[in-house]
Amino acid sequence: MQGENLTEISEFILLGLSEDPGEQRLLFLLFLSMYLVTGLGNLLIVLAIVTDARLHTPMYFFLANLAFVDICFTSTTIPKMLVNHVTGHRGIPYAGCLTQTFFFILFADIDSLLLTAMAYDRYVAICNPLHYATSVTPQLCSLLVGASWAIAFTNALTHTTLLTRLSFCTHNKVPHFFCDLSPLLKLACSDAFLNNLMVYTIGSLFVFTPFMGILVSYTRIFAAVLRIPSRTGKQKAFSTCGSHLSVVTLFYGTLIGVYFSPTSSHTAQKDTVAAVMYTVVTPMMNPFIYSLRNKDMKGALKALLSRKQAVNGGD
Repeated sequence: MQGENLTEISEFILLGLSEDPGEQRLLFLLFLSMYLVTGLGNLLIVLAIVTDARLHTPMYFFLANLAFVDICFTSTTIPKMLVNHVTGHRGIPYAGCLTQTFFFILFADIDSLLLTAMAYDRYVAICNPLHYATSVTPQLCSLLVGASWAIAFTNALTHTTLLTRLSFCTHNKVPHFFCDLSPLLKLACSDAFLNNLMVYTIGSLFVFTPFMGILVSYTRIFAAVLRIPSRTGKQKAFSTCGSHLSVVTLFYGTLIGVYFSPTSSHTAQKDTVAAVMYTVVTPMMNPFIYSLRNKDMKGALKALLSRKQAVNGGD
């Protein structure tokens, strides 16, 4: 009977971010606003890159994919939370909870792998500019994006399949606003040793391997930039990496803090706040970080909005 699914509960209860009705109304308005800003901002990034031929380069190809994934990432968790606030019903069916866990892991992993691909792109552009066109080809970019999806899918499916082996007997209250892997494992009344082992082995591999790839890329980038004689040249080189580095710091800082810090330092409130940072705040900030610091992106967004106004005016 060990490998059999002995689940007895039919749904989980998502406790959310607050029990206070007044705070819940404020949180609903706050997260609805953040979700709309995230969706609109990332959608504009995608449309600007697709419609502007000047942005048809590897760096913006990765950025467009990252923006699309960020829309999917936030759509995995926030809409359900908003519905719970409106209806007052915090339940999520067992199958729906596992589905949410699967897509959360999927898009989080793709985010991580795309950030790594973007770091490699910046490394080649700054450290080997003469070979950039022949090294970072459209075929390689497509391969990196496709591999990111395939690898992330495999990891998400592995963790979700292992979840189905667990038995959830009596405790079904999840101290979170979505079905995250870590709190679900704590609710299991059967042995979750294999699940936890996979989190700290494969999970670590999927977080720390991309992170180390980014770290190595930026170590070499900084070393190359420091060798540039002119101050203007150094500033220009750093400006091309500043946006990406800001996003990497925000994303990995909270992710590693939640999943790989000592268990004794974890509290439900602390983990939930950190989760809000990388599931809501980071995807919302990405469009601002990349557009406000990038002249090409600013120009593409202005052109896109001008075309839209012209079409509306013509109507």
